[in-house]
Amino acid sequence: VAAKPGSHSAGMASSPCGNTNFDSGLEIKTRSVEQTLIPLVSQITTLINHKDKPKKSERTLAAIHRVGQAVSVAVGRFVGVGEAIAAENQELKDEMSQACFEARRAGDAIAQLTDVGSASPSAQIDARVTVFSDRTAMIKAARLLLSSVTKVLVLADRIVIKQIITSRNKVLVTLDHLERVSTFQEFVQIFSQFGNEMVEFAHLTGDRQNDLKDEKKKARMAAARAVLEKCTMMLLTASKTCLRHPDCESARINKDAVFHRMRCALEQVIEIVTEARSCGDSKVLPVSIYNGIRDFKSRVECLRENLYSWSPQDMGSQLDVLVERTEDFTDSPYTNHEQRQAILGLCQLARQEAQQLLQCWIEAQSAHAKQPPQDMEVAILKTCQSISDLRRELHKAAVSRASDQLKVHGEQLPLRALKAAGAEGNLEAVAEYSRTLTEQKEQLVETCRLLCHVSGTEPLEITCIHAEETFHVIGPQIISAAQTLALHPSSKIAKENLEVFCEAWESQLCDMALLVREINDVFEGKRGDKRPYLSLPRPGEQTCMAKLGLELRLLSSDVDTEIEKWDDQEHEIVRQSQSLASMAYNMYLFTRYMLNINHYHSSQGSTFCLLISCALQLVDEEKSTVLTEIEKLVALCQQLQIGGKTPVQGKTATFQKVSILHIASFLIICTNTF
Repeated sequence: VAAKPGSHSAGMASSPCGNTNFDSGLEIKTRSVEQTLIPLVSQITTLINHKDKPKKSERTLAAIHRVGQAVSVAVGRFVGVGEAIAAENQELKDEMSQACFEARRAGDAIAQLTDVGSASPSAQIDARVTVFSDRTAMIKAARLLLSSVTKVLVLADRIVIKQIITSRNKVLVTLDHLERVSTFQEFVQIFSQFGNEMVEFAHLTGDRQNDLKDEKKKARMAAARAVLEKCTMMLLTASKTCLRHPDCESARINKDAVFHRMRCALEQVIEIVTEARSCGDSKVLPVSIYNGIRDFKSRVECLRENLYSWSPQDMGSQLDVLVERTEDFTDSPYTNHEQRQAILGLCQLARQEAQQLLQCWIEAQSAHAKQPPQDMEVAILKTCQSISDLRRELHKAAVSRASDQLKVHGEQLPLRALKAAGAEGNLEAVAEYSRTLTEQKEQLVETCRLLCHVSGTEPLEITCIHAEETFHVIGPQIISAAQTLALHPSSKIAKENLEVFCEAWESQLCDMALLVREINDVFEGKRGDKRPYLSLPRPGEQTCMAKLGLELRLLSSDVDTEIEKWDDQEHEIVRQSQSLASMAYNMYLFTRYMLNINHYHSSQGSTFCLLISCALQLVDEEKSTVLTEIEKLVALCQQLQIGGKTPVQGKTATFQKVSILHIASFLIICTNTF
């Protein structure tokens, strides 16, 4: 198959046959688009690369016919969905309609060129123009088909981006309303809407994150979504605290910080999906020591192939930059004496070995040598070994420091002290323990910076940066929450707010422990790519199903072609395998359906419980209104239970009953919680 899963352009859909090129000129940025095209490329390659034998057996003719028909039928269904998308999105209607027209025309042409099974051999020889007799027409149709299908997929992908932007805009509007509310009743109503919008946004961005091909973008998306997820609970308690204590300055500072962070995360998501950059944003990934060492070693080893690939002066400068970056380790007051001395010693050794290499290198160039002499080969090996030893020591220093800090901070002593001091209304103690927490924060921030140096991959570098920023932000938020509690020690909501921010701190420590483990895995060469990818946009899921249908139809025709290679005695085995595969696919669809229902109701249940928590803060007149609505909810639960107990027959009725039971369970849990 000509398709290359790692390609960044539609040129991945190029054929290996002759000089044929199926490049559509469209950039592919998601795995779902790429993976949808691969089976199509496979089928077309099969058609074009068939063996040109003088005589074709009936079996060969039938197989070619089935492949062509499979392509035509699958494209027809796929185009139907594309046309539906065009009808729903006027701004893409003209482009999408044209791409669909071209895809349908190409699919029909392929079906006609492969329609050889129904004709008699004499008719085929005398008059029929087929794939065997008109190879040029087949290549032209194949190129048009791949180009047009790719364009349909890329245009459909723009719908996903539009959906994410629209969802973000709705969240921002509701966020503005939440920030301005003045009563609990108004807050409960708006937060309910906000929760629903955040669930929708989380689904859209989660799919997009898993679908992205660029691992750096995927890591940035994960970081932004993590901020939004954790900040949602913080926003709830911080807002409630402000409503309960409107004149408290520390409560306002605490709340403003949450809203600001959420807006920044929302903006980062949009920058990723639209590939835009905010005004004045010049932030780039810092060049880590790991990447610098990897590049340095690579260039040194290249000297074996080409003595003139770079200059001795450049090598010396690059090594100086590497050694300078190690100062983040050696200048840190938290690095112990033994580690500092080990790092400095290895830096000195690397300089010595590099100097010896430079001398051998200059001598070899002066002698116009084509290959490195023996003494230079030895110098190359020693230089690479010394720089590898330096990397190992830096990794050891960063990981051991992180592990030690996780053990110490895992006891949560400053957090416990802050909670106790706040509950006692002791502002002096809060100030004292705040200084201790600030010192811990600085230690963790610096440790994240060192982990970034040795992380080993760009996605992990991004995760380290995210961890650094999180500790930097949450530390002051905990302090402002503790100050609010100290000013209002009898306030249950102020206490709850402090608990939420402390839990966020503890959660980030857990994330840091996982990060250290992943960095170790990369260092030891254990980590593999286990991330899934998802599908294309879904106006009512139909595009997702069309993509799966396209893949299944084309892959199934591959199975049909393989069946023809088996003897009659073994045909049944292959056909049974095909049947099992079909059943497994249907089971997959049902399982995915059920998981989606569970996830949806789980998120709705979380929102409901948050609203109940808010309701408990209402004054008596407002609470009575909420209780009345809860009584109506209980009645609905009873109706759903009755429907769930009704016996059913048939697949459709069973699905309906399963949905009813899920809803009933969800409502009962919520009412019992209240």
